[in-house]
Amino acid sequence: MSELASEINGEILKAHSADLVGLLRLRTEPIGLKLFESRDNLMKVPGVRLKIGERRLTTCQLVSQCRLVGYTLGIVGDSVIRNSTCSDVIGLAAASEDHLSGRRMNGLWFGNGEASRQHQDQMPRVEKDRYEGLAASPLAKGRLDPPDIILLYANPAQMILFINGLQRNDYRRIEMSITGESACADSWGRALSTGNSSLSIPCFAERRFGGVADDELLFALTPEDFIEGVVGLGELSKVGIRYPILPYGTTMDPAEGLGASYD
Repeated sequence: MSELASEINGEILKAHSADLVGLLRLRTEPIGLKLFESRDNLMKVPGVRLKIGERRLTTCQLVSQCRLVGYTLGIVGDSVIRNSTCSDVIGLAAASEDHLSGRRMNGLWFGNGEASRQHQDQMPRVEKDRYEGLAASPLAKGRLDPPDIILLYANPAQMILFINGLQRNDYRRIEMSITGESACADSWGRALSTGNSSLSIPCFAERRFGGVADDELLFALTPEDFIEGVVGLGELSKVGIRYPILPYGTTMDPAEGLGASYD
């Protein structure tokens, strides 16, 4: 564990979340996700409400309730719709044979059975039979201490500035994972399973059922990367690189604008 990771707690993330919302003028606040090996420990999260009942939802619907309404939710296998990829992506149930074989998506998302099967084979998933639940809560509430990962929804202009902030003091290339449909596997599935931050394009289902807007991208971040990104973004703001990015004009001499920032 890095020195930064050992110092991260809910209150620190709460403060950085407030800074980020101000710097990027975010539409919704970042939320945290945390896996629990026992349901009893999941239910100890302050203010948590367990989502079970006759109406089962998709994981992206439940996550969106947290970011749009501010709920702190406990998600278990009985929370999500049956015979879907929702449970298996977050490690709460094994994928059904219908999904793993590719049969369910063949003829809809894919034009042949092999393409559909390869989609399932290559989908990132959390390991099975270890976790009993997942908690989701806005960072602003400070209830996950700390979360395993943080979800940042932003438009492309906001997202590239955040990435610029993440790269400012410890440069690394940021690459995207593109599953296509079932893109939650690229974001929280990949980040929870690997411990690495993962940038993704939300899929059709996340937009239709989870309420993700047309212009939104999703970055699933480790707490360390989240803090580094916010700190770097703040430094960029001090040297004049801020959101919104004001258009300079396609017929203007760029030297006049560049001269304000470069020698």
